[in-house]
This record gives sequence, C-alpha cells and structure tokens, in this order.
Amino acid sequence: QVQLVESGGGLVQAGDSLRLSCVASGRTFSTYTMAWFRQAPGKEREFVAIIRWNSGVTNYEDSVKGRFTISRDNAKNTVYLQMNSLKPEDTAVYYCAAREYGSIGNTKGGQYRDWGQGTQVTVSS
Repeated sequence: QVQLVESGGGLVQAGDSLRLSCVASGRTFSTYTMAWFRQAPGKEREFVAIIRWNSGVTNYEDSVKGRFTISRDNAKNTVYLQMNSLKPEDTAVYYCAAREYGSIGNTKGGQYRDWGQGTQVTVSS
C-alpha cells in the first residue's frame, strides 16, 4: 500500500493556473501508475488524467485536454497536475490515486485501492 498526500489547491479566478502535487510514500513510487480524479458537489467522481508507471504515457479526460498536464518526478515520489485556463466547471475536490503496474486504461475509480485525502480547487467566474 502507498500513502498519498495532495496539496496545491485553492481559490482562483477563471483563466488562472494551479499546480497540484501528490507525494507518495511507503512503496516504490516508480512502479505505480498515477491518476488524478475529481468530484464536484452533487456529482460522481470522474477521471481527469493518468500517467503510466514505466513509459510516462499520459491520457486525459476530454474536457481538460490541452489545459491540464500530468507529470511525475520519480526521484521526489511526486505526481503533478498543472492546470491552466481554469474554468468554473473545474471546481471540485481533486484526488490522486495509485495503482501498482497499472495500465493507461485504468481510468475507473474502482480500479484504484490507494487514494489521497483530496485538495479543494475552486474557480470563480
């Protein structure tokens, strides 16, 4: 099991940028595929972005493509989510999740056992 701690959320205006971080501990980070999910009030949790453990291949939910970038620094046991051109509809609690040896197709929340506590992102119009 890996422990995950997110940070970097906050209140911003539409068009602004934020960078979320998720620090992992407890296991070998480089063997974990990492993903970001989000959950807005009254809505189901949804996939945002994923980065594969061994290739660095990434994938994104359609509404964030071109605006969000997921990256990882294995030396720092950290995955990032750079969010640019933020919109009010991006407002949600953002969670990072980890799956050992996960594939790029692991975009369902139920496929992840390890989760962080979440960080709130609020985008005002």
